Amino acid sequence: MKKIVLFLMFSASLSAQQVESIKLNQNIKDKFSRTKSLTLIDNRADKNIGTVTYKGETVQIKFSEEDLKNYIETWFAGDNKTRGNNDITLLLEEIKIDDFKNTGLAKAKIKISSFINRNGKYYFINRYNGSIDFNSKITPNIPKMVSSTIETVFSSLINDSYSHIAFSTPILESELNNYETIVSKNIKFLNAPELTNGVYKDFRSLSLLKLEPGYYVEKNKKGKVTGVKNSENLLLSAEYIFAYIEDGKIFRMTPIGFLEMQKDDKGYFVFSSRLELFPPQNPNNGAMI
Repeated sequence: MKKIVLFLMFSASLSAQQVESIKLNQNIKDKFSRTKSLTLIDNRADKNIGTVTYKGETVQIKFSEEDLKNYIETWFAGDNKTRGNNDITLLLEEIKIDDFKNTGLAKAKIKISSFINRNGKYYFINRYNGSIDFNSKITPNIPKMVSSTIETVFSSLINDSYSHIAFSTPILESELNNYETIVSKNIKFLNAPELTNGVYKDFRSLSLLKLEPGYYVEKNKKGKVTGVKNSENLLLSAEYIFAYIEDGKIFRMTPIGFLEMQKDDKGYFVFSSRLELFPPQNPNNGAMI
């Protein structure tokens, strides 16, 4: 009898664990109706996202619907009544939370890429690959912020992928797990011994090191970029370009302006904060790097 009572108590404690749901509600409407479908390939080795500690209790983070593929496709269908011709595929490789118990700190690791699917061949569009740190001293409710941030990463990548120029290297579905190696071999700025100074209007131009002839960045006395000019002295907003190269360094446009990209053996990256890349006044404005 005691064993039964203990089992019931144990079951009740499990069911009482708090859950914070990731709800996919942000706007992902394709303004130009270029996209016909949005699908998901979930390649996560572990579908369990993880837990965070909040007010001394363990809170599980999970999507509000278990069938994530159907959830994302339904999300897209609800926001896009008029369709185009592009079939976009999301490749989800990782969403994992590290909870540093009793420290008030947590970290979310997210890796997700987008591709255009044309006749069974995939063409890389863009990717979010990074770790986002959370501190209870500046984030009172970490579970809600973690779930909100994950939603924003998804919506930002999707919205960006509608108009982002895809890379021209075709990848078979059977080779998607190796897409980084396949794509990186054809990205010139990753492999060139020297980088050509100049202005690059988009990722494709940078990947081919095809600069905009006659364009250059204009800076103020403090060295901050204020805009881009061409040979006719026409001033353009810096937001209309993707990056520029100066003295062999790449400077990438982000919501807070140009940030210098660092390089290691895995490629290029930037150091920034969650609030800088995801300004609170515009949660859909994220930098995909």
